[in-house]
Amino acid sequence: MWTGKYVRSPLVRSLFVNMVSESEATTTETQEWYRCCPDLLGESVRPLFMQSHLDSDTKAFLKRSVEKSGWRFTQLYHSFVSTVLSPMVSRTSINGFLGRGSMFVFSAEQFQRLLQIGPEWRAERLLDLGAGDGGITEVMEAHFREVYATEVSLPMKWHLQRRNYKILGIDEWQQTDFQYDVISCLNLLDRCDDPLHLLQDIKRSLVPGTGRLILAAVLPFEPYVEVGGQWQHPKEHLIVKGTTWEEQVTNLSNEVFKRMGFELEAVTRLPYLCEGDMFHDYYVLDDAVFVLKASNNSEESALLF
Repeated sequence: MWTGKYVRSPLVRSLFVNMVSESEATTTETQEWYRCCPDLLGESVRPLFMQSHLDSDTKAFLKRSVEKSGWRFTQLYHSFVSTVLSPMVSRTSINGFLGRGSMFVFSAEQFQRLLQIGPEWRAERLLDLGAGDGGITEVMEAHFREVYATEVSLPMKWHLQRRNYKILGIDEWQQTDFQYDVISCLNLLDRCDDPLHLLQDIKRSLVPGTGRLILAAVLPFEPYVEVGGQWQHPKEHLIVKGTTWEEQVTNLSNEVFKRMGFELEAVTRLPYLCEGDMFHDYYVLDDAVFVLKASNNSEESALLF
């Protein structure tokens, strides 16, 4: 599922670290991370596509990942602990316990560009669903007076508490007496049991009119739920049609989101990056990142098997 950059030679590693730290550094691989053929997008989606590029924050994350992957004794310890715990404990919790596996979806600049806001823009509340260790939440938090987060993994909750985020239960965030200016749902839609109910709850929880959902989905869309150390099919299997990235983006926008009562404002292609291990410097998946606002249309019954 994840694909990784493999750099074992100390010389090559040194050259790569230097490369990603330079603003002009580009490679065939990183160019592919952002590639989109707009002509293959649907007519309603095409004008809303935003082309993204490798920027300085993404390069900094890659550089840190390369350096951490070279900590041989640390990586050997992580590998041993992961092997022992993986039959009983989720990968997310293992990573949280070890303090590894941080994720990267977008930079502060990319976030601002997607929401069409400036560096000084402020709103009342952000909710980050499935926030992990809070690394991505930190990119967004400067724009909000209050930051809320949800997370199932106990070790990840410890990380969120250390960042002073307000943690809500997975059955609590949609029951509050307030709503959220922005809800982020990053790479969660394909890892939850009931994605349509999740979208319904998000729509009801956004501030009417001005509230926005920023949603990232790994494509091709392959839903699985992690239970303990095992992967299972979700209870609700969301249908996403298409074989190419562009086709699935169009289907999600025009069929899934529209029928659930959302209107597309912007979409871009970004790499979903994860810190590596002793075998790979980093791992990468293809993400589509959508900015959505609530509309009045809802036809979710036809979206499931």
